[in-house]
Amino acid sequence: MGDGALVDVGEVTLFVRELGERSDKPSLVVLHGGPDVGHGYLVPGFEPLARDHHIVLFDFRGCGRSTRGLPADALQPEYVVHDTDLLIDKLGLGQVDLLGFSTGGRAAMQFVDKHPDQVRRLVLASTSAYGSADNAEYLANWDEYQRRRRAEDAADGTLRNSTIFVWDLDLAPAYLALLESLGPDLGDWSEERAINGLMHPWCPGNPEQILRTFDKPILILHGEKDMGFPLQLAHRLHKALPTSHLVVIPETAHMCHFENPEAWSNHIRQFLD
Repeated sequence: MGDGALVDVGEVTLFVRELGERSDKPSLVVLHGGPDVGHGYLVPGFEPLARDHHIVLFDFRGCGRSTRGLPADALQPEYVVHDTDLLIDKLGLGQVDLLGFSTGGRAAMQFVDKHPDQVRRLVLASTSAYGSADNAEYLANWDEYQRRRRAEDAADGTLRNSTIFVWDLDLAPAYLALLESLGPDLGDWSEERAINGLMHPWCPGNPEQILRTFDKPILILHGEKDMGFPLQLAHRLHKALPTSHLVVIPETAHMCHFENPEAWSNHIRQFLD
């Protein structure tokens, strides 16, 4: 299934890509971010890890090549968690390791709250347990972020946050090309619904308490220059979870898996093994 396949999980059909070979190690199931696009932008970060791990990536309902055109009330975070549970069962994966990237990290927190026994180890990559107000506090006084934000706004959406999410600006065109290769479609999830309070929380309840109750190994993996969820928030979560492990990848931003895929994969490999 290296090129992907459609998997029927009942109410929806999910586009699923499996990298690497199954073994006696738990499979790593990945929840992508957004949810404006599918999982394709994450593939470069997992190709090195697939040399010795089995990885399952899929497009959320309403994204990419999974079921589209659902009613608005079926596009809620809890359905992503439900679909993930059904997919794990459908593929016969048993207990898995779980990685949540960006918004997918919040979905992963909800998943381990609802299905703690299904997960052996948890990776929270380029994500946060805290709200948008916490992000804004750190970004407001970051001059480089503000400079890049103005440039993005002046480009009227054509840069697609490539200069925000990638620290090395020499790599920004390649990241933008990757996004464009996935197609212009931004999926069915509406940011306006979230702004207007019509979207349910990606992690209801207290994320810190959920993760303490989960009480299994947690890796917090973050880019040093993350402008989506500033590094201070990763340190804050690590401090709140004394048994967690924090790894910071130097000179990378939100898409640290793209900027330094070998280092990113190696840190995940060391944690899982």
